Amino acid sequence: MNAQPRRTLWSVVLAGGEGERTRPFIERWLGCHLPKQYCAFVGTRSMLQHTWDRADQLGDPDHKLTVMAKNHHRLAWEHLEKQQGGKVLFQPHNRDTAAGVFLPLAYVRTWNPEATVVVFPSDHFIFPEQQFVHQVQQAVQATDWLTDRLILLGLTPTHVELEYGWIEPGEILGWCEGSPIKSVKTFLEKPDRNTARKALANGALWNTMVLTGKVETLWRLGWMCFPEIMARFEQLTTAIGTPREGAVLEAIYQDMPRQNFSSGLLQRVPDHVGVLELQDVMWSDWGNPDRIIETLHQIGKTPVFRQDHTVRAQPVGVSEQYSEQQFVEVE
Repeated sequence: MNAQPRRTLWSVVLAGGEGERTRPFIERWLGCHLPKQYCAFVGTRSMLQHTWDRADQLGDPDHKLTVMAKNHHRLAWEHLEKQQGGKVLFQPHNRDTAAGVFLPLAYVRTWNPEATVVVFPSDHFIFPEQQFVHQVQQAVQATDWLTDRLILLGLTPTHVELEYGWIEPGEILGWCEGSPIKSVKTFLEKPDRNTARKALANGALWNTMVLTGKVETLWRLGWMCFPEIMARFEQLTTAIGTPREGAVLEAIYQDMPRQNFSSGLLQRVPDHVGVLELQDVMWSDWGNPDRIIETLHQIGKTPVFRQDHTVRAQPVGVSEQYSEQQFVEVE
């Protein structure tokens, strides 16, 4: 299969969270709160900068939309000084992840209704980046012939993890460069211990929440699952590029329903989702400080913070070690 033309590929970077789970740790470390996507836990690049760099390897930097919270305006410009290309969208209010996804999609669909979109959370550790980007490219290619499906990136679990979403893959839908694209039986969002153990034994994958899909497919699934939200974003599309744009954006967020993209859409339409399993990639959602430290120890890197700034949120043993991947370097 031919690679997706770069001019039709758009990246969406989700960076609107406040990082409440890591707030106590970061406040002890820095003396003030800073959402984790703006932090550099190792090296000099923040998690957001890492995410931007991955997106820019995949497509045109000008075809990159980043969603941030309105109160992060100052933080945004400090980071944008190190970036070229792309557009930042400031959400007037945090209305959960469905609004965070469909806000940038309203712009992409207005500008390029035939676009393919890749959605990147901005608070994930990924290594090696080139291998990850190559497999995202495979998922993008899969959307050319699975046009009615979203393609999620899944990862083979190394242990029973209760804070992640899990994907139970089904039959093979097709192949892309030797990698199978599978259907999805069910999603398990933050399962209890027994359910997670069974999922691990049955070959379930961790859900990275990195996904690809046609913008029209995402828009159609949005109307199926979130009609009240989508009606508001349809209003926005009529105002994009006009003097009314800012006022309409502010107005639709005033009474925007709170909906979660994973539980409200992915879990409801598994027959419209496929999954590609990442190979030879280390991935971690850095949603708590212990996970950050564990990952850095695995790759042999020293964190920039003192480890006595962290406090275990859970007793040892909550994440039962299943197996361990070894990586020895990171950029």
